[in-house]
This record gives sequence, structure tokens and C-alpha cells, in this order.
Amino acid sequence: MKPYLVKTPKFVQRLFPKRTWVFPYHENKVYLTFDDGPIPQVTPWVLDLLKEYNAKATFFCIGDNINKHLNVFKRIISEGHSFGNHTYHHLNAWKTKTEDYITNCKMFDDALKQFHNDTSKSVNHKSIITNLFRPPFGKLTSMQSNILQKKGYKIIMWDVLSADFDAQISKEKCLENVLKNIQVGSIVVFHDSLKSEEKLRYVLPKVLDFIRNQKWKCAKIKAY
Repeated sequence: MKPYLVKTPKFVQRLFPKRTWVFPYHENKVYLTFDDGPIPQVTPWVLDLLKEYNAKATFFCIGDNINKHLNVFKRIISEGHSFGNHTYHHLNAWKTKTEDYITNCKMFDDALKQFHNDTSKSVNHKSIITNLFRPPFGKLTSMQSNILQKKGYKIIMWDVLSADFDAQISKEKCLENVLKNIQVGSIVVFHDSLKSEEKLRYVLPKVLDFIRNQKWKCAKIKAY
């Protein structure tokens, strides 16, 4: 059995009601999300494709990658997408002391300050803030979750996992994971990472075609 679920069951969502798993079904929107970037090898291609389909998305970024690739992150902001905190070093919460984990999340905010200092006035700096948070690997202890929520973070999970990170499945299976489970209100997880690149380049255009044919709108998750 794979150590993850492609479709998050309702009972799991009910176990953690303060976390966001889906959005209202009546709004005719779906929410594509991309974890682990930004990186120059993959993220610009994702942004180009989203622009081609007039689609918006949410990028859960690693703080260290923001510092390394400020220009790529700038594109995410300037092209109207939203972003969230994915910790600074992509930590596994279950293997990290709570104090260290929260400190690492704060380091992400410090990376945003660096971005603010290093960018020109062409960027709307009011958009360089976020209270969106997604835990790497989807793992978070109750204590860590409570602390982050008290700090004002909205914890964004998902109801559809593409599994583009899984080397054991084919790109066709990855596509099936999404197309068989996506529905209005769904939050779908992809990864703009080198590990997922091959599957993502195959799957994402087809998913965007499917969404367009369904006459759904690809929307970003709004902070605050």
C-alpha cells in the first residue's frame, strides 16, 4: 500500500476541521497548487503554461529557494498568483522539534523581507505577505498546528494528490489520479521540482485542457 492517499477521505477532513481541504462547490472553481519551488528549471515553464490558459494558481514555496531564485519568485508575484509558506528547509514536522519547526517557518518570513529589499518598485510590495501555510509531506503535529494557527496562519491541505513525486508510478497514472478525482472546489497538489518535472510536463497541460473543457476556472487561494 502506498504511504499516501490520492483522494483525501471525508473522515480525514472532518478530523482536522480547522485545516482547509476543499473550497465551496458552488463557485465553479478549482485550485491548482505547486509545492517545493521556485526553481528556474521548472517554475518558469509552469508560469508560461498558466498564462497560456489564463489560469491562476498558488505556489507553496521553500524559503531557501526564494532566496536562491528571487527573479523566479518575482514572476509568481508579478503575474498575479498567490503563494504560501512551505517552511524554509522543507522540514518533516514529525521529525522536527516544535521550537525548531516554528523557527524554520519564521525563516521563511525573513526570506520575504530579503525579497522585498532586493526587488524594484515594479512589484506591489503589499502582495509580498501571506498567511497561507502548507506543511511539507502533509505532516504536522497538533501542537505545531495550534501554534501556527494562533500566529494567524491558514493551513492549506488538499483533496487531490497528483503523486507526481512518486517514481514508482507512470505519468499516465499521475494524470489519472487527477482527472478521476478533481471536482469543483478541489485543491490539487503538484510539485514544481526536478523530482516531479517529467510527470508534471506531461500531466499539467492535459489537466488544464480538462478544466477548460469543463468550463471551470483555475483560481488562486487568497491570503487573509
